[in-house]
Amino acid sequence: MLKSNYAEMRQMLLIGLGGFLGSISRYGVHLLSQKWIGSFPSGTLAVNLIGSLLIGLLIGLSVRSDQPVFWFVAIGFCGAFTTFSTFALEGVNFIKNDMWISFIGYFSISVVGGLIACFLGIWMGNKFV
Repeated sequence: MLKSNYAEMRQMLLIGLGGFLGSISRYGVHLLSQKWIGSFPSGTLAVNLIGSLLIGLLIGLSVRSDQPVFWFVAIGFCGAFTTFSTFALEGVNFIKNDMWISFIGYFSISVVGGLIACFLGIWMGNKFV
């Protein structure tokens, strides 16, 4: 029983540390994108594409979901670094402001780009294994 509690606590700590680093990194990307790009939600787009690539890379490297590196990177870091809720809100804001072309482009690049980035990460990971 004690061993199980230790393992669960270790898992939570790894996820929490990864989440802390992911959320701080996401905020940093947000600040940089506002400085360089302006009002277009490029920060959200960037973190979602990078996170998709990173989680694909982990899977391509055959990192299993029961391994500490998966807890730290995939669940913790990527979970906090990427954001579906902000993506949805930014999409709604495009629609509310009748910016349909921006919405379609943002939505398409985010979804299709995320899938391509994940597949690319898996492919790259498989090349290293």
